[in-house]
Amino acid sequence: MKKILLLLFVLSFSFSSCEKDDICDANTVTTPRLVITFYDYNNASAEKNVTNLSIFGDGMEEAVTYNGSTLFNGSTVSIPLKVDADMTTFHFILNYGNANTALVNEDIIQFNYERENIFVSRACGFKTNFLLDPTTPFVHSDAATPDLKWMQYVVVTNSNITNENETHLAIYF
Repeated sequence: MKKILLLLFVLSFSFSSCEKDDICDANTVTTPRLVITFYDYNNASAEKNVTNLSIFGDGMEEAVTYNGSTLFNGSTVSIPLKVDADMTTFHFILNYGNANTALVNEDIIQFNYERENIFVSRACGFKTNFLLDPTTPFVHSDAATPDLKWMQYVVVTNSNITNENETHLAIYF
């Protein structure tokens, strides 16, 4: 009987030191990206696919990658904002890599925002939510070599960037 009690005591003591695994679940909501939807300038309610678009962060040599490619073709794109600064600048280059350089057109958008760091869990750490500046959420400019802006109109549709389930910015071209 003493052996059984001793065995139970040893087993219970060995399991008492187990800890919960610190693994961040893949379904945990993390820092959201800015969701941009492109629309037809002549038909404001119709989404419009943009072709051969590359988006470079300011000072970056490689474009943001989408599904293994730096060229984006579609009507909606998500881009990351800086979590360590209150401003991020992106270069949107339409027809990037086209042999006919007259078709390549670059617009620059600087996003201004506030950040809120939120503790998710010990395993996942923090996530950052963003709030676009209410007076100057963005500054839209042309490239260093002016070639007319390809983006005709830019509008904020949701200034609170807390998830990626909705459009935050609409671009009409």
